[in-house]
Amino acid sequence: MADFADDVTAARYPWRDLMQRWSELWLGPDQNETDRRFPDSAHQQQWLGRDGAGEARIAALEERLGAALPPSYRQFLSVSDGWSHVDDHNGPLLTTTEVGWLRDLDPETVEIWGKDEPTDRRIPDEQYFIYGEDQDCIHVRPEYFRTALQVTEWGDACYLLLNPAVVDDHGEWEAWSFATWYPGAFRYRSFWELMKNTIEMDYPDADWSPFTL
Repeated sequence: MADFADDVTAARYPWRDLMQRWSELWLGPDQNETDRRFPDSAHQQQWLGRDGAGEARIAALEERLGAALPPSYRQFLSVSDGWSHVDDHNGPLLTTTEVGWLRDLDPETVEIWGKDEPTDRRIPDEQYFIYGEDQDCIHVRPEYFRTALQVTEWGDACYLLLNPAVVDDHGEWEAWSFATWYPGAFRYRSFWELMKNTIEMDYPDADWSPFTL
């Protein structure tokens, strides 16, 4: 696995502003509810995250994993070490002490989904490397489950994964939204792209243009 540690500052992602806006949108409807779903501390701070992980904590995670994290995910952790609410399906984003390889955290899923397929059934690149609305989520490669990184808790039968087997020129790992009701997984070019898409789907009428890179 390539070491992209020298590239982590090549692109800067406006995580703080994006997640602050997302927090406010989630917390707003909850504000006057009798049985609020979010804690008082989140309302007081208008923030669904945690304090950012310092460089030492992120480096310790990379050492434990034996891999340099992709830039957008690494920068996210520096802003918030985990995230308490992604959406109504996925579990919370894990902290630096909780993140781990899927094969360790959920070996049953790897056993089911990560079985080898005959070479003649392998998804060709011209089908696999299609992102956005034109992609078919059935086009996943089973072997990638064996090396995927789990970054959220198991939610409503789904979670988010990072795929170190597909890395772009900037060191970004492919990111997956995986659910048991999908015939595969919806794939994104990076953790940033996955999270921004998730946010836009939750609040399609909000103006997200300031966060377009």
